[in-house]
Amino acid sequence: MGKSGGNEHDGRRQRQKNKFLNHGFDAFEQHEVLEVLLYYAIPRRDTNPMAHRLLERYGNFGRVCDAPADELERDFGLSKNAVTLLKMQPQLARIYAESKINDTNFIESETLGDLFQTKFIGRTAEAVAMLLGDARGRIIFFDIIAEGSISSTEMPIRRMVDLAIRHNAKTAFIAHNHPSGSLLPSKQDLDTTMTICDTLFNVGVRLLDHYIITDTNYLSLKDSGMADHIFLY
Repeated sequence: MGKSGGNEHDGRRQRQKNKFLNHGFDAFEQHEVLEVLLYYAIPRRDTNPMAHRLLERYGNFGRVCDAPADELERDFGLSKNAVTLLKMQPQLARIYAESKINDTNFIESETLGDLFQTKFIGRTAEAVAMLLGDARGRIIFFDIIAEGSISSTEMPIRRMVDLAIRHNAKTAFIAHNHPSGSLLPSKQDLDTTMTICDTLFNVGVRLLDHYIITDTNYLSLKDSGMADHIFLY
């Protein structure tokens, strides 16, 4: 009986793998995506019930991957390997997206929000990213430059200036995330943006925008109309 069950699961695993290779995950329900992912950490067992349980608790694939590791182990009996595999997914998504960017890319304002959003995939605490451009409008620096608590991040203005000077930048864009999910800038966000704008201008660098990032969206302070008094240079 055990052998027959094993063969049945092996057959389904192979069918699901072939389905993925032929059609990608677009052809899968979310529970099937989890089921297939867990194949690589839970051998010789039907992972479909576990996938359903995880989605019943957390609601979607992303929330499963973002769930606390100790909770996944304690409440679902997942092994370290299985938990590690789940926790890898947001990080891998970010690394994949970032690997598409290189220093020959030209800055395109229409896609900057999406570009910044890749830097914050899988981040649950606040962080600050900076993008610098040269005189020809090419990206010469793009990275996270500070990380803080889940509630606040001190803007590293001195580091911004140092990076701008070191890379001989002419333009700058910054972004920080709101893990709470709110796109609304605080008064502190606006005041700090003004300070950064003035400080960079004094070393010959124009701050052209400040983005606020959430898991699902972003806001350009320049385009929002809430910072018309800042981006005047």
